[in-house]
Amino acid sequence: MPGQRDRRQPASTPTGSTGRTGRPRSTSRAEILAAARRVIDEDGWETLTVRRLAAEIGVGTTTLYHHVHNKDDLVVELVNQHLDQLARPELPDDPRERIIVAATTMHDALTNWPWAAEALTADGFIGRLGDSALWIVETIVAGAVAAGCTQEQAVDLFRNIWYYTVGEVLVRARSDRRRSDVGSADLAFGLRRLDPARQPQLAAIGDLWPERSALDLYPQVLRIIVDGLLAEAGRTV
Repeated sequence: MPGQRDRRQPASTPTGSTGRTGRPRSTSRAEILAAARRVIDEDGWETLTVRRLAAEIGVGTTTLYHHVHNKDDLVVELVNQHLDQLARPELPDDPRERIIVAATTMHDALTNWPWAAEALTADGFIGRLGDSALWIVETIVAGAVAAGCTQEQAVDLFRNIWYYTVGEVLVRARSDRRRSDVGSADLAFGLRRLDPARQPQLAAIGDLWPERSALDLYPQVLRIIVDGLLAEAGRTV
């Protein structure tokens, strides 16, 4: 009828409009992990949030949650990806030496990524690791059992090695940053101010502290810890 619009024809659209909003941009897990690594390398893992990561990629947070559950899930995935790229060392026959090699591999991997050590400081993360990380845990625990430990003692041995390794990595990383910011001499300044009459030993070693703290004693101390734990386990079996 005249004066009525044909219902079969679509209504006119405003100039410059397509009449559709388009589909949200998609992303992949590989793209998410790469973006997360950039954020961590540039500003530290503490600044990594799902919201910031979504903005970095250019997607909505809802889209991101289709791929990762939370920040902890993301960090574990990054650690797994990092360890996937590392070659596994040849393991010796002696169980004690297998423990040493596996722990040293763990230490060296975390030294390159100290933020990963901090992110994995809470118990319960082991069950979320991939095969590239779990072989280290398995090797240490199996080595302890082969050396005469009970399963309980093997767990304790790994946990003690883990605590020492994480602590050493974090302290060294932060000390290196501080040393580069203020210089080695300033690190001992506080000890130099001590009263020799009240703290004679600390006052006397003030000048030695920066030099000694810069040394990498992890290999020697690791062997002492492993030998002590295995010896203690042998006495209490």
